[in-house]
Amino acid sequence: METVLITGGTGMVGTRLTNVLLARGYKVIVLSRSHLKKTGHKNLSYALWDVKKREIDMAAVGAADHLIHLAGAGVVDKKWTPAYKKEIMESRTESARLLIDALKKNNDHHPNKIKTVVSASAIGWYGADKDPVKSFNETDESSPDFLGTTCKLWEKSMEPVTWLGKRLVTLRIGIVLSNDGGALAEFKKPLRFGLATILGTGKQIISWIHIDDLCNLFIAAIENEKMQGVYNAVAPQPVSNKTLMLTLAKMMHGKFYIPIPVPAFVLKLMMGQRSIEVLKSTRVSAEKITATGFTFVYETIDAALANLVKK
Repeated sequence: METVLITGGTGMVGTRLTNVLLARGYKVIVLSRSHLKKTGHKNLSYALWDVKKREIDMAAVGAADHLIHLAGAGVVDKKWTPAYKKEIMESRTESARLLIDALKKNNDHHPNKIKTVVSASAIGWYGADKDPVKSFNETDESSPDFLGTTCKLWEKSMEPVTWLGKRLVTLRIGIVLSNDGGALAEFKKPLRFGLATILGTGKQIISWIHIDDLCNLFIAAIENEKMQGVYNAVAPQPVSNKTLMLTLAKMMHGKFYIPIPVPAFVLKLMMGQRSIEVLKSTRVSAEKITATGFTFVYETIDAALANLVKK
C-alpha cells in the first residue's frame, strides 16, 4: 500500500482528494499546522508543518511514496490588498521551498523514497484570451499580470524537485465545480431566490472542471509514470458565463428563474481588483491531458451540473 503526503489537504480539493485516495486503497498523510483529532480512518493521519517557522515532520516525509502539493492562500477569498497579494504569492513559493528543503534531507532515520511530486498551479498562468477562438495550451507564455506572475513563480518554485530525481507533474487547474465551496457555491447563492446572475456581458469563457475529474487527474498523475511536466486540468468543453448560469438555473428551477445582468462596473465596485478574474475570458485546451489516455467523467457542463445539482 503506497502513501501519499498532501499539503492543503483540509481545503475543498484536498478534502475530496483525500477521500478518493483512501477509497482507492492509498494511505494518506495530511500536513497540517495544528494537531487534529483522531481521523476515524486507519489509513489517514496528520502530521505537523509550519511554513512560517520552517518546520515540517520529517517522519511524514520519510513515510511517503508520493507528494501532492495543494497549499496556498485562496485567490478570491479576500480583497487584493498589497499584504494579501504578498500572502497569495508567498504561501505558494515559501511552502514549496520548505518541501524541497525537506526532500533534500535524506538521512538514515527518515530515508526519502518519494517518487512523484504533483503540484497544483492554475490557469491564471494564461491571463485573458488574446484570440476569441484559439485555446491556450501548455506551451503558451505566462501572463504578466498578478495571477500570471504568481503562477510562474509557483511553478518555478517546484522545479528543483526534478533536480532531486523526482518526477514532477504540474496541473494548471481551471474553475473547480464542487458542492463543498468555490465558484459553484457563489453561483448558487442568487439562485436560491430564482435569480440567474449574468456577470458583465456573460460572454467570457470559463474553463472549468468537476471536482471528481480533478481528483482523478491527481491520481492519474501519480499512477501514470509517463506523465511529466505541465498539464491543463480543465474539462474539454469550456462554456460562457451566461451558458453556465442559465444551465444551472434551469436545473435548479426549471423555467422559473429570472436572468439578471450584473454590469462590470458594479462588480468592480463590489470586488475591486478581483473583479478582473470574474470578468476575464480564458479558453484553455484539454488536448494534452486527454492525449495521455485520461477520460473525463464530466466532459460537458450539462453532465457536471446535473451531477452536482442532484446531490
